[in-house]
Amino acid sequence: MPASSATTPRALLVFTNLPDAASAEALANALIDRQLAACVNMLAPCTSVYRWQGATETATEVPLLIKTTPARYAALEAAIRAHHPYELPEIIAVPVTQGLPGYLDWVAAGTRDDD
Repeated sequence: MPASSATTPRALLVFTNLPDAASAEALANALIDRQLAACVNMLAPCTSVYRWQGATETATEVPLLIKTTPARYAALEAAIRAHHPYELPEIIAVPVTQGLPGYLDWVAAGTRDDD
């Protein structure tokens, strides 16, 4: 049974965190330049507390909110992994099933694979 249009993702909102503004900006530019993202929001630095290799860690990180499409996700994930300084980067994709149609069309146009 095909998914209904209300549940089929038209776009994805992908989250990742970088250790500093320079690496966040470099990744954002790489994703935009390769048309893997239509827009990347660099947020203010935040404090992350997490468990890594059995120890509780605290780090300042720069969150990125990346807008892309399901069709471009695999290439986007590969690019994040290739450019990310962390051994295991956070890459979480949230499906966008509804939104302003014109904006979602803009995301699709901005991530079109011209190859």
